[in-house]
Amino acid sequence: MLRVVGSIRGVRVHNEIRALVEAVVPADELEARHRAECLAWLGGTHDIFRREKPRTPSPHLVAYFLLHDETDGSVLLVDHRKAGMWLPSGGHVEPGEHPAETVRREVMEELGVPAVFHPRFGERPTFVTVTQTVGPPEERHVDVSLWFVLSGSRNQKFVPDSGEFRGVRWWTPQEVTDADPATVEPHLGRMLNKLITLAER
Repeated sequence: MLRVVGSIRGVRVHNEIRALVEAVVPADELEARHRAECLAWLGGTHDIFRREKPRTPSPHLVAYFLLHDETDGSVLLVDHRKAGMWLPSGGHVEPGEHPAETVRREVMEELGVPAVFHPRFGERPTFVTVTQTVGPPEERHVDVSLWFVLSGSRNQKFVPDSGEFRGVRWWTPQEVTDADPATVEPHLGRMLNKLITLAER
């Protein structure tokens, strides 16, 4: 009976994830391609959650979240030790977990604060990316990432996970644009451009 209940929940969560991705309106051709790749992947398998570190299965699902301060459009990034670059916070979606629950769990684990979903976007992803990770060849894999937006403030106090991050700081969109591309998440600039465009509507 427990196995049946578990499988029913798994199908429900899988369908909810697919609906989240379907609802994302791409901002450019690359996001449209990534969204289509993600939907094709979801349509072809239910094996979408990481089961074994670092790469089984590949691809697998990730939930990113950007804490966004509307006063100047800045976002909080973390200097990730393993990735060697500045990234949004986030983490792997656990088996059977809804990505919004991943955000709630990860923001508390990584930054020590509760998740406050941005009122404009709610508990839905704003952006979709499909990315080949960096690192040793035997650890490289594909992350399918759903990007969420949380309300934040430069005055907010955090308790960052020092084991995972070398530091955290707020970045303005211009600082992200001016940064060495090798030092920041490759799709971050496009995500910020999308946020700016949506804020102007």
